[in-house]
Amino acid sequence: MEVVNQVAPTDPSHIQKMMEKGPDGPIFMINLLKFKEKAEYQDGRKTSLTGREAYAIYAEMVAKVLPDFGGRLIFGADTTFLALGQVEELWDEVAIAVYPERSAMLKMSGSEAWQAAGVHRAAGLAGQLNIETVLQDWAKGLPWMQVLLDGMRE
Repeated sequence: MEVVNQVAPTDPSHIQKMMEKGPDGPIFMINLLKFKEKAEYQDGRKTSLTGREAYAIYAEMVAKVLPDFGGRLIFGADTTFLALGQVEELWDEVAIAVYPERSAMLKMSGSEAWQAAGVHRAAGLAGQLNIETVLQDWAKGLPWMQVLLDGMRE
């Protein structure tokens, strides 16, 4: 399995596929994050921030914007150990956001608020994998999942 971290999609066919309706929601976006050692802003601004610190600014801003599009950040954690399998290098952090459907995520990523936050994301990330997932039927009945899903409907 070849793994290529990216900060933004570059393949036009992949971008086109992202614009399609997608699966029935909700969707859970699993983000495997790799940070730059030192943040690098595209506008050339000087900074003493690490990549992780710049991304943390982005994450805090986006967590506030997500509810405007029916989503929320539900998990964020540092990776500490690879218990099974092998990779050349472990990702630094894992984050999971949930959206009512793919189109909500796309609307959010086109918003002014996300664009403002995105400069910190680009400054901090060396790359990431962003994996769209949907619940399996058995998981929909889990009590904690019902609390999460009911909270999204409010």
